[in-house]
Amino acid sequence: MNRKAMLWLPLIAALLLPSLAPAQTLDRIRASGTLTLGYLPDQPPFSSAEGEGASGYAIDLCQKVAEQLRTLPGLATLKVRFVPLAPDKALDVVQEAGVDLLCSPMVETLKRRQNLAFSLPVYTAGIGVVLRKNAPLSLVKVLKGEAEQTGPTWRATLNRGLAAHRFAVQGGTLVEEWAQERLRLLKVQITLETVASPAEGVEHVASGKVDAFFSNQMILRSLVARDTANTNLMVLDRRFEFEPVSMAMARGDEDFRLQVDTALSQLYRSGAIVPLYTRYFGAPSELDQTLFKVYSRR
Repeated sequence: MNRKAMLWLPLIAALLLPSLAPAQTLDRIRASGTLTLGYLPDQPPFSSAEGEGASGYAIDLCQKVAEQLRTLPGLATLKVRFVPLAPDKALDVVQEAGVDLLCSPMVETLKRRQNLAFSLPVYTAGIGVVLRKNAPLSLVKVLKGEAEQTGPTWRATLNRGLAAHRFAVQGGTLVEEWAQERLRLLKVQITLETVASPAEGVEHVASGKVDAFFSNQMILRSLVARDTANTNLMVLDRRFEFEPVSMAMARGDEDFRLQVDTALSQLYRSGAIVPLYTRYFGAPSELDQTLFKVYSRR
């Protein structure tokens, strides 16, 4: 090999490194015989800790992914292992291939796509709010969007009357970013606290530490419904944002992502998603069933 060719070798190798860098998930799964699934243990009805395992809507979806993988050569006896993750560390663990798939769904953003890949949407989330049943009628009306517009507004719902109340969001989430951005743009002056989890946020409302807590509406409904101590709470029907959520995985491994999306698409097109969805959320609406078809691939 001549000297000129040798000088080009490091450059060629550097150009090839990005395509070779991501660990091949399917090869790793075959070698271990185990699909390692991460989840957030405090996100019902999507994912919750249950003994040594996990349960929830997203957990069931991940089990469908495991069934799909068992149809592949060498994976007929595939085992499944669930790993609980902290909300502030979960995406880092996925990026570093500490787990093969994050079952607890999240909103896919351009920033997150810099380091992660995402499945087809598994649910259309919305930001909701929980407050006490004896909350002032003026506060309820504002949060429902029924208040007269007498001052600065937050998506036509928040006005200057909110300055007398305390609100909370989960720290480090898109809901916090949403709240801070609305406050910045509309110059609404309110007390906004952060909590570590949806369960903590709901507890703060129940105990009177804050007047309302914003989070995923379905998670709020599940937390209020399952705890008899929360009978003094209510989750408003109004949604402040609509965003599809997906399951995250390491970026750059399209073979594994294809298997995840294949499992989800088959579930949507076959109609098997309906009883599964109904179990956790009630019967899907006409819009929900249309979205199943929109999200699926052939």
